[in-house]
Amino acid sequence: MQHDHGYFEESKLGKTYDIKLLERLYPFTRPYRLLLFGSIALVLLITGLDLALPYFTKVAIDHYIVPATDRVAAGKASDNNIKERVIRVDLTDPQMRALVDTYREFFNIEGDTALIPYNKLSAMKKSDLAVLRKKDIMGIAVISSFFVALVVVNFILSFVQKMIMEYTGLMIMHDLRMKLFVHIQHLAIAFFTRNPVARLVTRTTNDIQNMHELFTSVISMIFKDLFLLCGIAAVMLIINWKLALVSFVVLPVVVYASVIFSRRARDIFRDLRVKVAQINTRFSETIGGIRVIQLFRQELNNYRKFKELNHANYLAGMKQIHVLAVFMPLIELLSVVAVALVIFYGGGRVLNDTLTLGALVAFISYIRMFFRPIRDLAEKYNVLQNAMASAERIFLILDSREVLTQPALQNAQASTTLQRIEKIRFENVCFGYVEGENILREITFSINAGETVAVVGPTGAGKTSLINLIPRFYDPTSGRVLINGLDLKNLNASSFHSKIALVMQDPFLFSGTIRQNIFQGSQDPTAAQEQFIIDAANCRSLVERLPQGLDTVLSEGGASISSGERQLISIARAFARNPQLILFDEATSYIDSSTELAIQQAVETLMKNRTSLVVAHRLSTVRNAHRIIVLNRGRIIETGDHGKLMKRKGFYYKLQQLQNGSGLE
Repeated sequence: MQHDHGYFEESKLGKTYDIKLLERLYPFTRPYRLLLFGSIALVLLITGLDLALPYFTKVAIDHYIVPATDRVAAGKASDNNIKERVIRVDLTDPQMRALVDTYREFFNIEGDTALIPYNKLSAMKKSDLAVLRKKDIMGIAVISSFFVALVVVNFILSFVQKMIMEYTGLMIMHDLRMKLFVHIQHLAIAFFTRNPVARLVTRTTNDIQNMHELFTSVISMIFKDLFLLCGIAAVMLIINWKLALVSFVVLPVVVYASVIFSRRARDIFRDLRVKVAQINTRFSETIGGIRVIQLFRQELNNYRKFKELNHANYLAGMKQIHVLAVFMPLIELLSVVAVALVIFYGGGRVLNDTLTLGALVAFISYIRMFFRPIRDLAEKYNVLQNAMASAERIFLILDSREVLTQPALQNAQASTTLQRIEKIRFENVCFGYVEGENILREITFSINAGETVAVVGPTGAGKTSLINLIPRFYDPTSGRVLINGLDLKNLNASSFHSKIALVMQDPFLFSGTIRQNIFQGSQDPTAAQEQFIIDAANCRSLVERLPQGLDTVLSEGGASISSGERQLISIARAFARNPQLILFDEATSYIDSSTELAIQQAVETLMKNRTSLVVAHRLSTVRNAHRIIVLNRGRIIETGDHGKLMKRKGFYYKLQQLQNGSGLE
């Protein structure tokens, strides 16, 4: 016998192209595209401000600190082929003329202009030097003020852009999580039998959260980094194209390193997502099975298994760190090399007087800025790969087609006219959880309105599988299940489910009050209706014993009350639906004798004047059934009422003997 225990986590995903995943994520961004476009527009403004800041430094140096136009002193400077740095003074200004007269030996007067070499400035008084350079000082003050204003505007725009993207990202995650949740709710039960709860929880929590930074920073900031790279390259080429080309020498190495990094990062993040889901699954199983673990002293064994998973996650994390630890310092090293090349080549050009000092300083700032977006892009790619690894897992669920097919519109409309369940019929039904391995074989029988039919048989005979076909938790492998002559596949599920109730072998209660568990999905009942249902389900003693009555809050699964009390609440829940069809699946299997009588009385009250299908382990609970179907190895081997089957002395008779210790009725 072969079983498919492979979860979708471990299935081989193959090579996934990130662009395709991004295309699939695009519909989730469509409702917020105006906000995204606004954010990108703000990013363009912020990028422009970032590009302007080093250029203002160049202007300050070349126009005010070391004026580019006042470099060559004619005459004696050319005698020795030496170029002196000089300051040009306008003699039409009376204050400047007086200053030149004071230091006449330092100046070279040419008409209305006087030139003073930089090496003579140290001989002047500080007060006179301030007068000499007052225009330069004022220019620097203006540039500095403008510089600060740009920084403030940059801060404001960055704040607004960040708030827009955070809001947009949270709303996109909200929509994606809701779509995933709705899709999971509509998946067939078969899907959940193969996929652990913890893995599905990981998809709707951790993996959705991993998309947060993708939407809040990557989408808009990647535009900023790309625009910044292009803008810096353009400005550098405009300032001095030769120096720009020298600084770009390291770019091929950067591109090669980025390609290697991207390939390694994709595989590592996929592996990390699997390891996180495996850890969550093991932890969930540990909490759910803690009693068994402690009873059988499996703490050490369970610890070792968890340690192995945790160590595997650690190794995957270390692989990620190794890649980043090589790539990021390498980019930093290449940045330093590029700056060194700029200083070496550009410094020589400044000494040869073919490049201004301001241009060199701006170049150094730009080259350092140039590698910052490269590092940012690497980090964003890091985030992108993490998000894409999560997106792969999310879309694996969204792509799951394990959904029971819904009827066409005309059949769905016809099903809404189904006012009463008159007859249920199984026609040659076969069913198995694994293809080729049927649990039910050629099952044929009918249940008429108001009839109580019991299904009995040994463990593994297929009793629960049979009852699961009526609510259409599964579809038959072959054959048909008919309701009033209509194939169950052609009935609207919501309409049909509103007319049935299921009391399970191990009833599940949600965390919340007893009232919320009983009246789920029902309109607010009146006090009289509440009292009637509580009394009919024999829950009166339970409710009165609890200090808050129906408002008592139950823990998850109803663990704070006994199994019998949980069963009574589930029967009350069935009463609240006022169903036409009742399905009982081993309703008294785990009930103590003192509680069994109360449950049997509640069950009899619930079944009165209703169609009922009862799966029973205790044969004493089905003696009054109109008909008893005996299953063995997936086939119906006997059928009839209790008296007829006992007289036949067949399989049912032997089951009675095993349970009662005698052959008497």
